[in-house]
Amino acid sequence: MKRRHLLAAGLGALAAPAVARADAKYPERTVRLVVPFAPAGPTDIIGRKVAEKITPLIGQTMIVDNKAGAAGSIGAVEVKNAKPDGYTLLFAPSSTHAVNPTAFVHPAYDAVKDFTPISSICVNPLVLVVNPSMPDTVMGLVELMKKNPGKYSYASSGNGSILHLATEYFKREVGGIDVVHVPYRGSAPALQDVMSGQCAWMFETFSTTLQQHRAGKVRILAYAHAKRAPIAPEIPTMIEAGVPGYEAYTFNLILGPAGLPKPVVDTLDQASRKLMQDPDMVKFLEGIAAVPTTDTSPERTAKFIKDEIAKWAPVIKAAGVKIE
Repeated sequence: MKRRHLLAAGLGALAAPAVARADAKYPERTVRLVVPFAPAGPTDIIGRKVAEKITPLIGQTMIVDNKAGAAGSIGAVEVKNAKPDGYTLLFAPSSTHAVNPTAFVHPAYDAVKDFTPISSICVNPLVLVVNPSMPDTVMGLVELMKKNPGKYSYASSGNGSILHLATEYFKREVGGIDVVHVPYRGSAPALQDVMSGQCAWMFETFSTTLQQHRAGKVRILAYAHAKRAPIAPEIPTMIEAGVPGYEAYTFNLILGPAGLPKPVVDTLDQASRKLMQDPDMVKFLEGIAAVPTTDTSPERTAKFIKDEIAKWAPVIKAAGVKIE
């Protein structure tokens, strides 16, 4: 009998560490934040700041892992296929969770079903930027385009990109204009040709164009958000410039694979809420003309994704965008 008690005690001692591991608080090791674009772009820059700031909030290091390609789909698929344990997360931009679900003929993932919403970080409103030779108001530009159908061209970072779709959305909202689309391999060469006059105008991120605007190389006509940017309050919103309700932006969300356990989501949710209350984080985002999210909750993030897909789907279809 005594021997059986000792054996039972020994087995209990062996089992204890496994129970402790099962009940241990997440996270216990490094968390990987997959950024589905190359280093040094806006999504990467914001993602690295998030990882830096969230590390002390979760008590473990969060690192950025760049997985670029296929308009963000490569990184998104990697997270979709990851073990749902909270150690592989996606820093999702508009391409993966607003554009690709409709633009791709055969999407590699379901933007809603294959991911667990965790938090919303910010939106990055676009601006309408023109060559300095163009009119200095949005309605002046529209009038010029309507008087000269097919004469002018607009640039974008590629067919099906958010910069392309923002322009198609703009064309629809101003009653239709006939202007030639010139897609480039990235926004840098597109903006260069707007500066040189090869193309008349384009939509671009605020942070990319503000320096050139202040140097007189291009002119920003309007900011595509409901409120003016604190970094440049002299620039009107698109709504103020005469296009009611027009907003166009990229965004950044934190998502996990489908089936992420609630305790993991709760931990990351609470960390995100604290992150977005950090004055330094807010100042950083506003300094690059991004708009910090006030409601970062998983519920709001889930609704936001569905709303963005619904917003851009008709624009994508009307523009005939089909990515194989």
